[in-house]
Amino acid sequence: MGYERITVDPDQMNGVPCIRGLRIPVKTVIGMLAERMSKEQILEAYPDLEQEDIKQALRFSSDMLDEHEISLEKPA
Repeated sequence: MGYERITVDPDQMNGVPCIRGLRIPVKTVIGMLAERMSKEQILEAYPDLEQEDIKQALRFSSDMLDEHEISLEKPA
């Protein structure tokens, strides 16, 4: 699946994945959801965002977790 709403530009935000070339990182959107902000609150805070941007940010984040092995153990 492609991500037409997720952009990565090394010259913008140091290559951090952002929403549609805006300076709104995917991480920011996911963090707002984690803080239990509603989609409506996020859209109010960032009027340039659209509902589909939030959905695609979630899909992108989920897929990125599938791409990497993550250890939750503390190093000895």
